[in-house]
Formats: sequence, structure tokens, C-alpha cells
Amino acid sequence: MTADEQRLESLETKLAFQEEALQQLSDVLVAQQARVDRLEARLALLTEQLRERIDDTAEPDEPPPPHY
Repeated sequence: MTADEQRLESLETKLAFQEEALQQLSDVLVAQQARVDRLEARLALLTEQLRERIDDTAEPDEPPPPHY
């Protein structure tokens, strides 16, 4: 095998490993984004539930009548 052939084979091997690494990173990124999306949806739900509870416990607009 000539030096050029060895060099070409070495470059092809490196490229194959880089492509595999890039695919793995892409897969991880997709999984993380899906998790972020789920967490954002959960946060929005919990925020809405908290607002509803705060609204339920808020003081009424009119004060209660005095007791005699």
C-alpha cells in the first residue's frame, strides 16, 4: 500500500468516526430537546395550577360585614 493510499484510508477512517460521533451528538440533542419541551409543558401546567390556587385564596373585593 502506498503512502497516499494509507493517508487516504486514514482520512476515511477518521471521517467515519467523526460521522458516528456527530450522529450520536445529534441523537442526544434531540432527546434533550424533547425533555426540555416536556419540562416546559409541565412548568406551564404547574404555573397555571398555582395561579388558580392563588386566585381561589385571594381576598374578596368586598370586606365581610361586621359581626355584632
